[in-house]
Amino acid sequence: MIGVTVLGSTGSIGISTLDVIARHPNRYRAVALTANRDLEGLYRQCQQFRPDYAVMADLDAAQKLEQRIRDAALPTTVLAGVDGLETVARLPEVDQVMAAIVGAAGLLPVLAAVRAGKRILLANKEALVVSGRLFMDEVERHGAEVLPIDSEHNAVFQCMPAGFQQGLEQVGVRRILLTASGGPFRQTPVEALEQVTPAQACAHPNWDMGRKISVDSATMMNKGLEVIEACWLFHTRPQQVDVVLHPQSVIHSLVEYLDGSVLAQLGNPDMRTPIAHAMAWPQRIESGVESLDLLQVAHLDFAPPSLQRFPCLGLAYEAIEAGGSAPAVLNAANEVAVAAFLEQGLRFTAIPEVIRRTLEVTPRPDGEDLTTLLEIDAEARVRAERITRQLV
Repeated sequence: MIGVTVLGSTGSIGISTLDVIARHPNRYRAVALTANRDLEGLYRQCQQFRPDYAVMADLDAAQKLEQRIRDAALPTTVLAGVDGLETVARLPEVDQVMAAIVGAAGLLPVLAAVRAGKRILLANKEALVVSGRLFMDEVERHGAEVLPIDSEHNAVFQCMPAGFQQGLEQVGVRRILLTASGGPFRQTPVEALEQVTPAQACAHPNWDMGRKISVDSATMMNKGLEVIEACWLFHTRPQQVDVVLHPQSVIHSLVEYLDGSVLAQLGNPDMRTPIAHAMAWPQRIESGVESLDLLQVAHLDFAPPSLQRFPCLGLAYEAIEAGGSAPAVLNAANEVAVAAFLEQGLRFTAIPEVIRRTLEVTPRPDGEDLTTLLEIDAEARVRAERITRQLV
């Protein structure tokens, strides 16, 4: 029996992970489930999966969950806060950790899992964006295994030859092509983006995602973060990672070889496919995803992304080229700006402005250790919040 901790079990990735686990009760067991503040969602999951542990990042919510668990006589121990998240990430009975906490908040528990030598099912791209070199060094040092869950990176992983860690040229790979749907505003007149509402930005045409990730998809910062993540995961340079708009979201990414061959991974836009792939790798298991009907799809479209429409993508490329802690600053500023757009009335088109200004005014020393990276992250957030207040 394979023990699994699901960090962020009440989000869309966590729910899909539990769906896959439920389809294979003799193969997988949910040892620990965690949420931020979704008390009702986590309680229902505890009733269904009866995990050994449940963790709420919010202390008040954890106390309420503990009372509910006690009243229902469930065999689940409730923990709280970052310490609780780190504890369930490194439990000896856990073999795999689904890292699905959104944002930089997921960094510490994911690193705890890495240092415990677990198989990391990496859905939290910020862990690599914020601490790429540190993260990959820790993976190597502790013998952990990282399998990407983002549909794009999982597709690239499936199309890569063995030994790609030596460098792409060494294994005959020319470049990676990350596909992007273009989100809900792919064809919206640029001048109309000024009036975009949070509800419109969260209405992704193909994928069912959380609000923050949906906004990132609408600005294409999501794809920018994926470019940075791809550089670390696949040991490549940003010049070898191209982005292609593909509105159908059927081809999830491609790998081009030196001989002219291009391998692509196709499938319906359902996150259970990459989740099941990573959980069972190198084997294959049933995911619950319907077969792809190419006759119904009928055609596949491709186009280059416009940096005028999607300036966040350009900012991400600039950050990874700059290196050091620039990606950490980029990520922190984006999280602040997206939260302000969703909650404080910041204009949609001001999101990249907040990020650009924060990158300009935040010192960016090389973050060689976790303490320095967290200090840089905190400083960037303070500066981004100050800039946001000026623009709201």
